[in-house]
Amino acid sequence: MERTLTMTALFAALIAVLATVPQIHLPFGVPITMQTLGVMLCGAVLGAKRGALAVLLYLVVGALGLPIFAGGRGGLAPFVGPSAGFLIGYPVGAFVIGLILAHWRAHVGAVTFAASVTGGIGVVYVFGITGFWLLAPSATTWWGAAGIMAVFLPGDLVKAALAALIVQALAKARPTALLSRG
Repeated sequence: MERTLTMTALFAALIAVLATVPQIHLPFGVPITMQTLGVMLCGAVLGAKRGALAVLLYLVVGALGLPIFAGGRGGLAPFVGPSAGFLIGYPVGAFVIGLILAHWRAHVGAVTFAASVTGGIGVVYVFGITGFWLLAPSATTWWGAAGIMAVFLPGDLVKAALAALIVQALAKARPTALLSRG
């Protein structure tokens, strides 16, 4: 129990750090950060439930006002802005990543990449695009919002590859550290 709490808090803090470094601000209100890498690692390392809980902890702490969201923002405003859908989709994405990894024992790097693409990109983008479509004035249709959000895809594929490399190295160095596999 103590290990679970520690790991949950540690990974919530990891997302907070990755949300602030590095940042590229795009004109339509959704910044590029490494935050999604943190979400991918939460699901891949902690598993479905613990990974989603770590992301939820991050979101709650940010909603309470700590400036840990992209752009140094905190409070409730990010939950009604153009990137709100991404924030809401993060715990679901981490959960899906953890579920996928719990059912595959071999080829941890390849499975982590596939799970990160499925949960960390596919699932999160469904929420993110929908939120952007509903909350951003520049998106008149869901498909129009998807076209605007496509700018994030190459970077997120790189983040999925990084998550796969990190998890594969962790699995080799300390296999018991992957709570998603237990």
